[in-house]
Amino acid sequence: MRRALASLLAWGVTGFMKLLTGAQARWIGCRPEPTQRIYFANHTSHGDFVLIWTCLPPALRAKTRPVAGADYWLKGRVRRYVITDVLNGVLIDRDKATRTRDPIETLVEALDQGWSLIVFPEGTRNAGDEMLPFKSGIYHVARQRPEVELVPVWIENLNRVMPKGEVLPVPLLCSATFGAPTRLVPGEDKDAFLARLRQSVVDLEADA
Repeated sequence: MRRALASLLAWGVTGFMKLLTGAQARWIGCRPEPTQRIYFANHTSHGDFVLIWTCLPPALRAKTRPVAGADYWLKGRVRRYVITDVLNGVLIDRDKATRTRDPIETLVEALDQGWSLIVFPEGTRNAGDEMLPFKSGIYHVARQRPEVELVPVWIENLNRVMPKGEVLPVPLLCSATFGAPTRLVPGEDKDAFLARLRQSVVDLEADA
């Protein structure tokens, strides 16, 4: 019963996102194939991973989990239920002072279980015009699991639908543009890798 309710609510969440934003998927660098992937994107709203999740075909959506900060999503029973039961999120503790497990271990474990992931390497929502530098987590995951495809995604307009600090969303057309898959190049250092991945997302803005 609990699982059936969660599935029904997940259908409702994606249906609402489609109604609110149109949730247009633009696959310009790859196709929606049943390949294990890490989708990495710009981050401007708490709804970002829901938009990407909604843009995936149902078969891929069922195998893809958003990565989210436990500090936000575990506050209150409703948030906790939505992220754990409805969206099946992978929760990480972003506070180095309090966490008991390395977030990289958590992500690698999810990959080893066969899941694809949705991540936001900026690490926090960005209200500015330019993307923030990428944090190193995605590099360490790519080093440990280099066979997993890394797919850049540009999210367009969602920050205007659900701006930071606002309660009620504003209906606007939004899209998620999926670029060409990449991987960590042998011998590539961390800074070069993170800069390359960040630029691969920025480059998609022109196609959005």
